[in-house]
Amino acid sequence: MGIDLSLIWAAIISFGVMMYVVMDGFDLGIGMLYPFFKDSHDRDVMMNTVAPVWDGNETWLVLGGAGLFAAFPLAYAVILSALYLPLVFMLIGLVFRGVAFEFRFKAREEQRHLWDKAFIGGSLAATFFQGVVLGTFIDGIPVADGQFAGGALDWLAPFPLFCGLGLIVAYSLLGCTWLIMKTEGRLQRRMHDLARPLTLVLLAVIGILSLWTPLAHETIARRWFSLPNLVWFLPVPLLVLLSVRALLRSVANNDHARPFLLTLALIFLGYSGLIISLWPNIIPPAISIHDAAAPPQSQGFTLVGALLIIPVILGYTAWSYYVFRGKVRHGEGYH
Repeated sequence: MGIDLSLIWAAIISFGVMMYVVMDGFDLGIGMLYPFFKDSHDRDVMMNTVAPVWDGNETWLVLGGAGLFAAFPLAYAVILSALYLPLVFMLIGLVFRGVAFEFRFKAREEQRHLWDKAFIGGSLAATFFQGVVLGTFIDGIPVADGQFAGGALDWLAPFPLFCGLGLIVAYSLLGCTWLIMKTEGRLQRRMHDLARPLTLVLLAVIGILSLWTPLAHETIARRWFSLPNLVWFLPVPLLVLLSVRALLRSVANNDHARPFLLTLALIFLGYSGLIISLWPNIIPPAISIHDAAAPPQSQGFTLVGALLIIPVILGYTAWSYYVFRGKVRHGEGYH
């Protein structure tokens, strides 16, 4: 029995996307929390918690896109054709967010509000359009003769737009709990106050999506609610409820790191539910990873490079977070 290169590449791409969601998610969440904090010193601390590491986080986005191009060229061509506009809007948002990081600390005091607005707007746009991309992907992409067969504005539909709003809530909670872990004093207390309503809104979003998705897609409904799948997959929603309960309790107890870890668990469970719903399709609703795969020779050749570079990425990422561990205080940070 030979090695299933398509399965290995699907795992690598899924891992890369998950790492991006986690690591860039709290960066973007911090930008979307800025409007709740008008004090410039608080904003300095919030940005300083991620300023030394934010640009390395996007390595995972590049890895996911490059892996898709190398291992599943049909999926790369179809998905990018279907999602060209929201992906461009997402990248523009990331550009504004990145420029704001670099220029805000060097701008005069009277000009900082401009870069704050760029940070907020870029974070909102990038997050919203990431959610739109996800929602359009779940909804399914029409394909005919190996090409995208839909329209340029197919993503302007209720479900993708709701997913965009839902991801704003998820990233905001991720950013909020990251700041609980990385700050102290008054700013940390305000984050504790904000975490509870964000958690409850996220639970509502998860509930709505959990109903909307199977109601709109019969194949997903059969995947979740037919026997014995129902028994195997039931732990996922149960673990979501348990994680939410534990998160609310940890916030009430003014814990430091636990709220962030529990939010990561919620993100991971949501991602697991997505994979369960769509597997093994890489272009929903009907094109599998094997249908879209590159020739084995191409997958094998690029896999060698991926297996060499991924440990390096993991290594420098872990080292950078280790170096900048601990609390960030007023007057300390990136300049």
